[in-house]
Amino acid sequence: MKITLVKKILADGSPCKKCGDVISRLEDSGQMARIDEVLIADERDPTSAGMILADEHKVNRAPFFVVERDDGKVDIYTVYFKFVKEVLDQKTEEKDELKEILDNNPDLDFL
Repeated sequence: MKITLVKKILADGSPCKKCGDVISRLEDSGQMARIDEVLIADERDPTSAGMILADEHKVNRAPFFVVERDDGKVDIYTVYFKFVKEVLDQKTEEKDELKEILDNNPDLDFL
C-alpha cells in the first residue's frame, strides 16, 4: 500500500491552516511514518504535483490522502478521521468525524 498526502499552499503563498493541523496530528500520533509521499498543491501553480493529482481525482479540498492498495484499487480520503479509522486502523470518535465533515461542507446542517 502506498499513501500520499496532498497539502495545499494558498494563492497568497501561505500554508493551508487545516493542512497544518492534520500534519500536526499525524506527527503527534506517530502516524506520519505511515505516509509514503507528501505532495504540494500550490494554488499559484496549476502544474504542481498536488494540483495535478487533485484534478486527476476530482478533489477540490485539502488536505487529502490518496491510498493505492496492493490490489491496484485507489481510494481518496478528504476526511482525516475517516482516513485514520479505515486506513491506519486507529480508533476515532464519531463526533470528530462528523465535525470535520460539517466543517468541510458549510452547506450541510443538522435537520
